[in-house]
Amino acid sequence: MRVVMLSKALVHAAYHQKCVELAALPGIELTVLVPSAWREPRVGEQRLELRHSEQYQIQVLPIRLNGQHHLHYYPTIGRVLRALRPDIAHIDEEAFNAATAHAMYHGRAVGARCCFFNWANIARWYPPPFSWFERAVFRMATHGIAGNHEAAALIRSHGYDGPLTIIPQFGVDPVRFAPRQRQPREHFTIGYVGRLVAEKGVADLIAALALLPAHCHLLIVGDGVERAALQQAAQAAGVAARVAFQASVPSATMPEVYHRCDVLVVPSRTTTGWKEQFGRVIIEAMSCGVPVIGSSSGEIPRVIDDAGLIVAEGAPAELAAALRRLATTPALASDLAQRGRARVLAQYTQRAIAQATAEVYAAMRDAPIPPVPGTPPG
Repeated sequence: MRVVMLSKALVHAAYHQKCVELAALPGIELTVLVPSAWREPRVGEQRLELRHSEQYQIQVLPIRLNGQHHLHYYPTIGRVLRALRPDIAHIDEEAFNAATAHAMYHGRAVGARCCFFNWANIARWYPPPFSWFERAVFRMATHGIAGNHEAAALIRSHGYDGPLTIIPQFGVDPVRFAPRQRQPREHFTIGYVGRLVAEKGVADLIAALALLPAHCHLLIVGDGVERAALQQAAQAAGVAARVAFQASVPSATMPEVYHRCDVLVVPSRTTTGWKEQFGRVIIEAMSCGVPVIGSSSGEIPRVIDDAGLIVAEGAPAELAAALRRLATTPALASDLAQRGRARVLAQYTQRAIAQATAEVYAAMRDAPIPPVPGTPPG
């Protein structure tokens, strides 16, 4: 079974372990199509970290409208798919994106069965041309994949009635993201890893730090437009000396970041246009044996379940209380670390995600092929 996966997320090397696991499964011949870089809005350019693999093929494609989530597309995708002639075209993009409709049209034109991947979990209707893209993708798709439960419900509410499976986009490599024996530390280090944008709730984390004793320090790792505002917030709260900012690091070195932390916090805040879709850093930290505290935004409570602590979003005092509880109760921290690691091994390894994805491919291979629309979008 020849499988092509088109994914801008695969600019990150750590995510490729899912591809390694897929390619190792019997009967799968995998080719990954990826841009040389992705310009994440309000964050910056994320350059491709891996260009060659012994287990599967990687092809770097030119990308148009780079950085525009819903309008970007790959101008050479038709020629590439005609050369590869895949049985399965896995388009790792939302159904309402131009890249998805464009690639799926060309995938169907060469006889491939196609699937899409949706994270979107905010109930809203899309104006043209995005509603046109979505309708076209729903007609052409053999299967849909949703990254969370709310996204699956939203896809159904928008009219998709084909096969649909809930699978996170990527899992964790439990060998690379593994626990490490902790050495005594002078400070209790609270970690945040992610984009520095308002909806990620980092300002709430700084406000919570101001309610904690002096031995509690905060490590913020990431880039984004809110960095200067967050530095000013730390100064105004009188905790600037206890807050360290670090730029984003390559995905392969993320375990080193988690091992510097006594707890990871994901303080996301729901807005009118966004809520947390999964929180990949949650499963990475849990795999490393680091306790996690998450807000109640979106999918976070489902991902953490009973392997961490959940606090109300936008509630710094409640967050501070949870952090104080962890800092003063080593037995609780140890218990949550063990539960988190066990939860990842049971549900969120790259191997488990790859196996679930391969089962989708097998179902697609045996399914009828939808018709090809008359005109390519984009």
